[in-house]
Amino acid sequence: MTSIVKILSPVENELNILTQNLKKLVGSGHPILSAAAEHLFSASGKRLRPAIVLLISKATIENGNITSRHKRLAEITEIIHTASLVHDDILDESDVRRGIPTVHSDFGTKIAILAGDFLFAQSSWYLANLDSLEVVKLISKVITDFAEGEIRQGLNQFKVNVTLEEYLEKSFYKTASLIAASSKAAALLSRVDLEIANDLYNYGRHLGLAFQIVDDILDFTASTKELGKPAGSDLKKGNLTAPILFALEQNPELIPIIERQFSQPNDFEYTLDIVSKTKAIEKARELAMEHAQVAIKCLSNLPSSSSKEALKLLAEYVLERLY
Repeated sequence: MTSIVKILSPVENELNILTQNLKKLVGSGHPILSAAAEHLFSASGKRLRPAIVLLISKATIENGNITSRHKRLAEITEIIHTASLVHDDILDESDVRRGIPTVHSDFGTKIAILAGDFLFAQSSWYLANLDSLEVVKLISKVITDFAEGEIRQGLNQFKVNVTLEEYLEKSFYKTASLIAASSKAAALLSRVDLEIANDLYNYGRHLGLAFQIVDDILDFTASTKELGKPAGSDLKKGNLTAPILFALEQNPELIPIIERQFSQPNDFEYTLDIVSKTKAIEKARELAMEHAQVAIKCLSNLPSSSSKEALKLLAEYVLERLY
């Protein structure tokens, strides 16, 4: 597997500066909010979303000399992503993320909600100051998509009649929307043709869907240590993802078990066993691969560069996380 550090080497310097800037950007006069921000941006993470913004910026602008607006867009993208994680962790009642305590487990639910709101507000302020109405429209829509995704997920818990299309739509709202919108926004700041900007939107869309499907597979196949959260946690909460939807197709006897919300002894363990014995994981892998391959095709109109190659490798890396 190509290491993520090597893949992101074309934007290594920019990512290092971004990490330093994030804490300054969300600095607040209130010590508790400042502490929460420090906690969030000190967490280990690959910064994939801002890295994609920076790579697309370099791949679309002449000589790869990205502007301060590109760099600010990358920072905004990470702030929005982090804000969404704070709220997700509250809704999911998760005490740990990436192996460290979540904001609400360290600071309490009220502070965590305020910290998430504060980050969204800060991102909106910096977004407005990019002075690009097209970019503002693109990125501001993402925040409504997050809410739409959470609402759909909440309404469909333990519902065995959820279709694969509905699952993918929810996954777009929760994960792929930000990657798609920020990818296109980076291209727009480079003033590329609209066709290329739309190609890059679709790159982000399909990369984001592949990423989410892989995450959902890992919920079944990875250890708690690898995930940084309890394995099988999505299924336990009734979030029916690609592997369980494919398992339901192949083994309808899971329907009453899920509908009774794993209330009888060994229900949950039996469900995991059925998923592993069917071709559900294999079919979910194939679905992730389809989206990753479409993402790579969306880069075909970009000129050759190390950044373009890195964007291709990122799509391959998403799949390699499974092995």
